[in-house]
Amino acid sequence: MKYTQLGRTGLQVSRIVLGTMNFGPQTDEAASHAIMDTALGAGINFFDTANVYGWGANKGRTEEIIGSWFAQGGDRRDKTVLATKLNANMAEGEPWPNHHKLSAVNIRRSVEASLKRLRTDHIDLYQFHHIDRLTPFEEIWQAIDVLIAQGKILYVGSSNFPGYKIAQANEIAARTGRLGLVSEQCLYNLAERRAEMEIIPAAHEYGLGVIPWSPLHGGMLGGILRKEREGTTGRSKGGLAAQALAEPAVRKQVEAYEELAAKHGLDPAEVALAWLLTRPGVAGPIVGPRTADQLDAAVRAVELDLTEEFLSALDDIFPGPGPSPEAFAW
Repeated sequence: MKYTQLGRTGLQVSRIVLGTMNFGPQTDEAASHAIMDTALGAGINFFDTANVYGWGANKGRTEEIIGSWFAQGGDRRDKTVLATKLNANMAEGEPWPNHHKLSAVNIRRSVEASLKRLRTDHIDLYQFHHIDRLTPFEEIWQAIDVLIAQGKILYVGSSNFPGYKIAQANEIAARTGRLGLVSEQCLYNLAERRAEMEIIPAAHEYGLGVIPWSPLHGGMLGGILRKEREGTTGRSKGGLAAQALAEPAVRKQVEAYEELAAKHGLDPAEVALAWLLTRPGVAGPIVGPRTADQLDAAVRAVELDLTEEFLSALDDIFPGPGPSPEAFAW
């Protein structure tokens, strides 16, 4: 496994991030524990979750599964860089006032609940899952100061933020000598490159490590057409992949992509992950395996060296928006 510093911090994280969203809804507790043991054994030290994972009536279940894994002891917690998120409604039914978003009240409530479920005394990277248009960052940073002083969180990141909110958050933090946001978790992959317009430049300017989610675009970049022919598409036949492949032009792109990978004897999923690892500022993509075996491709991708010629061919198939602001200004 290879490691990098998370943004402008001294925190060293693996180039692959273990996503845990499937733990509970798709993968039972024993299998989830096995995946985490396999990940740690492969050198993956960066685990990502969220308080809402488990979904519906089971919100919080994913954090509980991670907590029961930590409780097995050994060096599991010490070796793990633990990231979780807050913002979502954690009350049953309709949101009760102050039980979601980023008020100081909910930040305090959310971190205490996550710590309890995770069975740990601190969270390494506490992430704002979405923006809160109503709560000023002055209030947010004051609440975060308390948690840092108490040793309950160490670093703060954002997720699904637009570029202007990254700038706003860190400008307000800088005025009072705070570190501010150190990472941004966003939708970013070969087929979805809009982040390059504003989010990636903002992250670069403010020293945030980029953590792409859905690096395979819901399975579309994982050899989906080959799997269709083989009848092994599985879960990737829905969601982002299905929406995108409904467009004939996108299907044609994916056909060219799979042909290019096959021509070079490469697995499409490994190519998609390896491409992200070549992008400036990317700390590591989030992979969300449902079984321990599904981690193998992710680990291999770290060692895959894509040539400039191959990268250029990928750009021909999936062209990005171009430099900002030139791409949209003229």
